[in-house]
Amino acid sequence: MAPIDTRIFLTGATGYLGGSVLSRLIEHPTYEHTEIWVLIRPSKEGKVPAFRSLGVKTVLGTYDDLDLLEDQAAHADIVFACADADNLPGAQAILKGMRKKHERTGVQPLLIHTSGTGVLIDDAKGLHPTDIIYDDMNPDQIDSLLPTQPHRNVDLAVLKADRDHDIKSYIILPSTVYSHTKTKLVALGVQNPRSIQIPMLIQAGLRKGQGGVVGRGENIWPNVHIDDVSDLFVVVYENALSGKAAHGREGFYFGENGEHKMYDVSKAIAQALYELGKGRSPEPEPFTQEDYEHFGRQNLEYLGTNSRCRGRRGRLLGWKPKYTTEDMFKSINLEAEYVIQREEA
Repeated sequence: MAPIDTRIFLTGATGYLGGSVLSRLIEHPTYEHTEIWVLIRPSKEGKVPAFRSLGVKTVLGTYDDLDLLEDQAAHADIVFACADADNLPGAQAILKGMRKKHERTGVQPLLIHTSGTGVLIDDAKGLHPTDIIYDDMNPDQIDSLLPTQPHRNVDLAVLKADRDHDIKSYIILPSTVYSHTKTKLVALGVQNPRSIQIPMLIQAGLRKGQGGVVGRGENIWPNVHIDDVSDLFVVVYENALSGKAAHGREGFYFGENGEHKMYDVSKAIAQALYELGKGRSPEPEPFTQEDYEHFGRQNLEYLGTNSRCRGRRGRLLGWKPKYTTEDMFKSINLEAEYVIQREEA
């Protein structure tokens, strides 16, 4: 057996994104010399043997088990935080553990933290687009984000730990991630294969009995295929290991490869639901107050925000996303069929 040079602690292993990142790490050339520990909810203990079959070690717990998070992080050379981008106590526990690692070894551990382009949102309610486009090569622009923005309080805690030289931080911000993922973990039945944002809009349409749109759907979001954003994590990981990747305030990496107007997504969903006999019209109808109350105002209003960015920093390190906005639209019919099957099961 090859000697172990690196210990990784990863959270979110059964999730859509975290499981995809873990699958990439298992397939990576460094895996032979790496020991990977993942956090698994006690309710998913039955999935532990599948992880062990891949050589992945497990620890049972949640983001509420702060002492456990701290202990795992204190023994890790690299942490991949791929779960709950808004859980500040959990993030602080991980950072506390990583600080202990640094104090004990004198070496700064690496944190590859998952945030999201939700940190960029406004309050458009679908009524207008925005001309504000964030560039991950412009740290001053990112610094201007208010601490009240989604994910921002956690991002700021991560940045402070980097500034204090406890860690080196690399913050990856996926946008609208789409398409079903097809990994070893999905094949083993231990990973969620689907995203959140587009399925959420489909579910809202099903409950409405008609594809819907927030406001006029004039707001704009970026998008990225699950395979491409998983590749971004690997590119950042490889360049962090070699010391080439920027970290701290210059270590933000937007995951995007195109953008879309939410009306166009709403229309594609309405068309799909209509063709599947689940909608009255192929044209989206504005969500009503009753829809907001039924589905959750916060959920729907989030789908009416603007979030625009350009991910140049990852590309400069060699990230080459392949899938485009056209591919995202092509995925909507299959996504609608899947959501309907799950709803009717």
